[in-house]
Amino acid sequence: MSPLTLHFDHDDFAVVAKPAGMSFHSEAGAGFVVRAAELTRCPLYPVHRLDRMTSGLVILAKSSEAAAAFTALFEKREIEKYYLALSLRKPKKKQGWIKGDMAKARRGDWKLLKTTENPAVTRFISAPLREGERAFLVKPYTGKTHQIRVALKSLGSPIAGDVRYADKAEADKEERGYLHAYALCFTYNGEPFSFTLSPDEGERFLSPEFTDLLQAWQVPWEHFPEKK
Repeated sequence: MSPLTLHFDHDDFAVVAKPAGMSFHSEAGAGFVVRAAELTRCPLYPVHRLDRMTSGLVILAKSSEAAAAFTALFEKREIEKYYLALSLRKPKKKQGWIKGDMAKARRGDWKLLKTTENPAVTRFISAPLREGERAFLVKPYTGKTHQIRVALKSLGSPIAGDVRYADKAEADKEERGYLHAYALCFTYNGEPFSFTLSPDEGERFLSPEFTDLLQAWQVPWEHFPEKK
């Protein structure tokens, strides 16, 4: 597991890189939020979260006032998030939208429904890598639990290493779950911010083929013209 790194430091917030495999909140030991506070040497307030398997960029507020401001930005969907994912299964379609309500299934899983009363909304593009590998650049427009993991499973392309939604025997062979919070883009107090961070762990993410693909995806928001 990689150590935490401080990606950006602001008077009101920090952007910290979370390693794959680290619990967001403390469980048996100190979780990501506690360790991030030790790194920045100040109290931190989480305003969104990443699953344990997911690596990448996380915003942490430095005061309750900043936390309230970021919470409002998330609620108004004014913080754009972009993720990288990798699957060992070919998707039913190569790009497009995935929309549907989400409902609880067995053992803490979630499933995507055909109804759209309060849907999870996800957009993606994808590209082939090595034989049997498919890379995804994903933009979630909502923030539902396990949204991207369930969305890609609904395409027939569960995320490699995802022990919950992929084939468990195959997932157990992977070094990590191949989902990474790649980029954030937002305006805070009138000032625009954008951050990107390439994954630094997992053989499949570090392959020459994936590294080459990231050159085409280095400005992720250019790939998602705003049409719903």
